[in-house]
Amino acid sequence: MAKLLHIPENHTQRFNLHNEIHARPPVSLSTPTRASYLALIVTPEEKQQERGHLSELCQRFGIESPSEQVSHFSATFDNFLFHWEQHGEFSTYCFYVKQVDTKSPFAKTALEQAPVDWLDKLVGKSIVAAHAVIIPSPEQQPDAAEISVYFEGNAVVGSKMTGDDAQAFTDFRIHNDGFSRFIILDKQLQPEQAGRLMQRLFEIEVYRVMALLAFPIAQELAPKVSAAEQRLSELTTEMAQEDCDDKELLDQLTQLAANVESHISNSQYRFGAAHAYYKIVEQRICDIRESKIQGIQTLGEFLTKRMQPAINSCQSTAKRFSLLSERISNASQLLRTRVDISIEQQNQALLSSMNMRAKMQLRLQETVESLSIVAITTYIVNLFHSILKGLKSAEIISIKPELISAASIPVVLILVAIIIRRLHKVIKNIDD
Repeated sequence: MAKLLHIPENHTQRFNLHNEIHARPPVSLSTPTRASYLALIVTPEEKQQERGHLSELCQRFGIESPSEQVSHFSATFDNFLFHWEQHGEFSTYCFYVKQVDTKSPFAKTALEQAPVDWLDKLVGKSIVAAHAVIIPSPEQQPDAAEISVYFEGNAVVGSKMTGDDAQAFTDFRIHNDGFSRFIILDKQLQPEQAGRLMQRLFEIEVYRVMALLAFPIAQELAPKVSAAEQRLSELTTEMAQEDCDDKELLDQLTQLAANVESHISNSQYRFGAAHAYYKIVEQRICDIRESKIQGIQTLGEFLTKRMQPAINSCQSTAKRFSLLSERISNASQLLRTRVDISIEQQNQALLSSMNMRAKMQLRLQETVESLSIVAITTYIVNLFHSILKGLKSAEIISIKPELISAASIPVVLILVAIIIRRLHKVIKNIDD
């Protein structure tokens, strides 16, 4: 018995992350089997409703309901196998039944075994509905005309898969019953192989449709991005004019930037999801290991030819918006620099004007101060003259007051000027 070793406390997500690689295992299928597949786009509120609806199905057949935490569930009911998965934007329901009429494999569907009243209450909007069958491969290799009979005479695409253990065909069309069709000819598939192959075909169908959800958005935005590019070109041309109104141009650029950023924010998730979904389609095509059947186009060739232009259009539109946003940002930055320089020049002119006014005020103040020296001198001399007149009247002095007052004027003037100058020095020292 292995010795139990002590390890540090587990991270809260350790076991969830460790077991993630075992999530959504494919079912094991024997030949022959028919299946019906539904993919429904659901809102967050509908995700909670579908769990309750799933519990109703389990209770009807006496099966234990899945917990709230799981995102996939498989169970065998009375006469069909049921598989449910919940993804980010959609949920899938798959029904498997073992009996298949090999001569008319799509005459009866697996979905017929599910309770009709329960199916009517499924929440969400259908994005994919498909039927598929696995039947034994005939000894003689069927040609394209024989295969097309199963698809109402439509041209089919298909290939050898999983190392030539099977062949799969489809026409990628929605038939009169609202379902697309897949047929798998089993040569020597193991049950796990059969389950994986059918699951990958269904995933190719749903992920290719989910990837193309962005295409109508790209078509809608294409003229808008062209108009925005033209408008930016007009504004940048106007910016080059010497007599342009920078403030008005900046306002228009800001409005254009707001419109472009609004389109980017509204479409960014969809374009990003389209890229991710298309990568999954490419990976699933790689997983089925196709090899060509003479005269029939493979699934990979067909999807690449049909989907690549649409995906490229989505990527091109997203890139054009991204580049347009950068160009608008650069133009706005250039215009802001011009506006800032203009404002700085205005501020410089204002400061120069203020400096000129300050100098004029200083000159005026100095003039006033010169006059104030004369006024103070006059006041002091008059006061001194009044004192002398009083002393003359009291016969204390015999000299005429006018002579003494006249002689004191230069002395008082010099003293007042010296005192005011010293006061200026004291005030300047305080300011420093």
